[in-house]
Amino acid sequence: MTDPYNHTFPPARILGIESSCDETAAAVIENGRMILSSVVASQVDIHVKYGGVFPEIASRQHVLTIYGVIEQALQQAHLSLPDLDAIAVTRGPGLAGSLVVGVNAAKGLVLATGLPLIGVNHLEGHIYSAWAHGADVPNPPLPPEFPLMALLVSGGHTELNLVTDHLKYQRLGATLDDAAGEAFDKVARLLGLPYPGGPSIQMAAEQGNPHAFNFPRARLDGTWNFSFSGLKTSVLRLIQKYEEEGKRLPVEDMAASFQAAVVDVLLTKTLKAAEAHGCKSILVAGGVSANRALRTAFLAQQQIPVSIPPFSLTTDNAAMIATAGYYRFVLGQRDSLDMDVLPTWPLS
Repeated sequence: MTDPYNHTFPPARILGIESSCDETAAAVIENGRMILSSVVASQVDIHVKYGGVFPEIASRQHVLTIYGVIEQALQQAHLSLPDLDAIAVTRGPGLAGSLVVGVNAAKGLVLATGLPLIGVNHLEGHIYSAWAHGADVPNPPLPPEFPLMALLVSGGHTELNLVTDHLKYQRLGATLDDAAGEAFDKVARLLGLPYPGGPSIQMAAEQGNPHAFNFPRARLDGTWNFSFSGLKTSVLRLIQKYEEEGKRLPVEDMAASFQAAVVDVLLTKTLKAAEAHGCKSILVAGGVSANRALRTAFLAQQQIPVSIPPFSLTTDNAAMIATAGYYRFVLGQRDSLDMDVLPTWPLS
């Protein structure tokens, strides 16, 4: 198999398993691109009462659902375990208890089948979500071209990585405090909007004026790092001011102005980093890449081609893990059964 940029790799079918947080997922990928199946069991309705993910409950729910999810993924792909070439599983980063469930399920399947075990970094999975496409897509878009600048933006991570080739990363910068998704959740709570905060902020923002308030942008010139704590504090102080004066809170305008500030910083810094490192493309991935304002801003600029995975692959899923696992498999990685989880595992 030759990819669009003349890398030659052998064919293979990979089962991916993902359980890093509160999504239990399994998928089968063929040849590092085609999704034969993708199943995700969400726990959002379970955790909404807590206003966030409750780790112990998340891990218990993974135990209850993981083998059913794996079986469903194999059925959707019309395959059985002997038809596979390897099993890839998220090793980290993530919640330790959740990760253990997925890794142990993968080890059990490896023991039963003798298939190779491939541990995958969850952040790497988000990068490779840009390679995956559905079997029903006759003319899939080309994957991003190397070298590329990858903006990974989610509830737990906001970072810029220079990707020079398959599996070759250099982290240039990351958030110094809140990740962008975390800031969305915290500001949503401040505004009285429901969990999860990202979609709630987006819905409110669509009814508001993004220019109503000039919230601060932490540029952090001279670095590729991010900071959103000052922005969050500015929103809090404005809310307190309205409350002290007994005025109605302009939730929609505040949400729109907050979202605009986050998008502005992410877009500006990513474009500058891509230009500074001579990148041929930009990749935006992770849960926050589902935000419509962010997608619109990146796709509207004309400086450099941008790849953003489809909405179904922006949040945690196993198709991205199987895709990353494919490239690790064909490039020779094999992990032993004593492989342990790495809850704080950095990408590079």
